[in-house]
Amino acid sequence: MSPSTRIIVVGGGIVAASVAYHLCRQGAEAVVIEADLPGQATSAGAGIICPWTIRRDDPQYRLAADGAAYYPELLAMLAEDGQHETSYARVGALCVADDTDRLEDIAANLRSRQRERPEIGDVELVGAPEPRRMFPPLAAGLAGVWISGGARVDGRQIRDSLMQAAVSQGARRIRGTAEAAKVSGHATTVTVGSEQLFADAVVVAAGAWTAPFCADLGWQLPIGPQRGQIVHAQLPDPDTSTWPVILPPEDPYLLGFPAGRVVFGATREQAGFDYRTTVGGVGEMLAAAVKLAPGLAGAGLIETRIGFRPVTSDGGPLIGALGDGLIVATGNGPEGLTAGPLTGRAAAALALGQEPAADLAPFDPARFQRPA
Repeated sequence: MSPSTRIIVVGGGIVAASVAYHLCRQGAEAVVIEADLPGQATSAGAGIICPWTIRRDDPQYRLAADGAAYYPELLAMLAEDGQHETSYARVGALCVADDTDRLEDIAANLRSRQRERPEIGDVELVGAPEPRRMFPPLAAGLAGVWISGGARVDGRQIRDSLMQAAVSQGARRIRGTAEAAKVSGHATTVTVGSEQLFADAVVVAAGAWTAPFCADLGWQLPIGPQRGQIVHAQLPDPDTSTWPVILPPEDPYLLGFPAGRVVFGATREQAGFDYRTTVGGVGEMLAAAVKLAPGLAGAGLIETRIGFRPVTSDGGPLIGALGDGLIVATGNGPEGLTAGPLTGRAAAALALGQEPAADLAPFDPARFQRPA
């Protein structure tokens, strides 16, 4: 398939935006179909980029780690294309606890990965009261492991930067619900309302809503929503933009954004597409957040964001071809903002008939079911 082909991208989150951007960077024509659905994971995600604390060493961890390593290259490309306000900031991360044995184990695991993953940066054990100095609302007495490579990003901003860059290079955006009409060889048809669109391939990057589109084509994919409720609070201190990401042994995590905004969460609920803020979910987070960081007790509540993380039955992403002309790219779950841009680049390569840089074999969607 030549770069001059036309690709339809179904979805409006970070993966879909990345697919469109990488297609346009290679001269392909991208048509992005975005449904107006509440609960998009990209819009709600906290934005932590620090995958190296994941204990397991499996393909899913390696994809997230590769995704974190890809950000500097991506940011450089976006800057070339006039997108400088991506919100990405390398502020570092702190794993905090009052158990020094736990922290020493975390530090040892991180150091064992530094040679393969130099983007981890410096790893240092820091005693009390250093964590509280770095993130003032924290409880006294906490020690930590400092990870200088930790970063954070506003999911909405990085998605918008990718999409704007794609549009500036010719991508077309359509608001509406995509319905699959036919995928046969390299003749693909998708309808949006009364409009019928033709393309050489379709990339389905619709997050938790991926299954219905694929079901129309005979693929029953076990992917659905995991509800996450994430709280945004406001502190009077405006100098929060350089605060590190705080990673305790159990949720909630904490992270600061500019102008006094502090984000913490998140719930992990099997609630279907129930787009509601619940007393139980928010109440548990508020109590745990104030216990971890008593200085948040006087913060004002701004909003609670609800996101439906796309999660598969085996926990692994879906990245690969379901057949000629149909590619799926979703299922990164809680690592969506970390692995999303790299996932989009891999899916764009597949759509153009190229070999992706990443090993996608463990994420082959055909591992679940082939159509009758």
